[in-house]
Amino acid sequence: MARPAPRSFQPTEKARGRGAGLNMAGRYEKESRQAENDGWAEEPPPPLKTHITEEAAKSIVTFNDSPFVGFDRSINPYRGCEHGCVYCFARPTHAYMGLSPGLDFESRLFVKPEAAALLRRELSAPSYRVRTIAIGTNTDPYQPAERRYGLMRRILEVLLEFRHPVSLLTKSDLILRDLDLLEEMNKLDLVRAMVSITTQDRALARTMEPRAPTPSKRFAAVKALSEAGIPTGTVHGPMIPGLTDHELESLMEEAKEAGAGFAAYTLLRLPQEVGPLFEEWLDSAAPNHKQKVLRHIRDINGGRLYDVGRSRGGGPRGVYADLIGARFKKAERRLGLTGKPVPSTEHFRVPPKAGDQRELF
Repeated sequence: MARPAPRSFQPTEKARGRGAGLNMAGRYEKESRQAENDGWAEEPPPPLKTHITEEAAKSIVTFNDSPFVGFDRSINPYRGCEHGCVYCFARPTHAYMGLSPGLDFESRLFVKPEAAALLRRELSAPSYRVRTIAIGTNTDPYQPAERRYGLMRRILEVLLEFRHPVSLLTKSDLILRDLDLLEEMNKLDLVRAMVSITTQDRALARTMEPRAPTPSKRFAAVKALSEAGIPTGTVHGPMIPGLTDHELESLMEEAKEAGAGFAAYTLLRLPQEVGPLFEEWLDSAAPNHKQKVLRHIRDINGGRLYDVGRSRGGGPRGVYADLIGARFKKAERRLGLTGKPVPSTEHFRVPPKAGDQRELF
C-alpha cells in the first residue's frame, strides 16, 4: 500500500517534547507576561516537567444540549492533556482554571481521583435516564497520567456493573490495558471504541502530537480491538488543509486493513487561543506550508481563522472543505466503513447494594 512521502518536520526547541511554543496568559487574566531570551543563558533550560493536581470534583457526568456534537453527556477524568497536540480545540478550557491554553494545558494537569465513586452515585439517582456516555471528547482519557491513576479502568468497571453504554475515543494504545473489560461489555453491546489517527507521517506526528503514541501503535490498537470483537472505528482529524488532508484516503485504507468497521473525519478548528498557538507552530515546524494552510483555513471560515457557524454549524464552508467531505464519503463507501454501531441502552440497571431489601427475593 502506498505511503505518503516522508517530509522534514522539526520540533520546536522552545520546549522539546511539548506541542505549544507559547504560554500566553489565559484570556480572563488581567495581566500578561512574555518570556524573552536575552542571550545570557549558556545552557538550554531543563525539560518542562508535568505537574498534576488532584481535584475534588462534585460531579463527573457532564450534560450538554449543543447542536454541534452527537452526544448529550460525557465524562472527562482529566483537565488538560499531556499528549500536547498543538491543534487541540480543548486548549482554551484551561483559561477557566486561570492557566494558559499553551504549555500549561499540557504540563499542568488536573485529575479527578473520585471519578468512579461519583459515577456510581450519579447513575444510581432515581432521576437518571440512560443514554450513551461519551468519553474522550475533550481530553484524552488514556493520556500518560492514566498509567498512574487508572481512572478509566475503574470507570469502565462501574459502567459494566450498571450495564451502561459508552463510546470511547483515544489516541493511545493504553486502551488495550482494559481489553478484558471491553470484551465483557461488548457481550451486552455496551461499547464502541474509536482511535484518532491524524497522519501516518511519524516525523510530523512527533512534532504535532509530541507525547501521543506513534501512528503505527494506534493502528495496532485498532487491529487488537477489532480482533477482540470490539466495534472499532477511526477518526481522522483534524484534517489540516494543505498539510495532512492528502493522507485522508490512505489513512482510511490502512484503518480498513487493520479491521476498522467505520470511520469519521474532522477539519481543523482554531478557536480562541488555539489560533496563535497553531500559527507559531507552523512557523517553527512547517514554515514552508504556513501560507497555504492558513489560506485554506480562512477559506473554510469566511476569511477568519475560526468561525463557529462555518466550522461546526451548517454555514457555508468553502470549496476546499466541500471537496474533503466528498472525498471522505467516496472512500467511506468504497471501503465499506459505514457501519457505525449504536451501543445498547436496554440492559441498564442499578445494581442492588449490600443490605437492599430486594436481595431477599
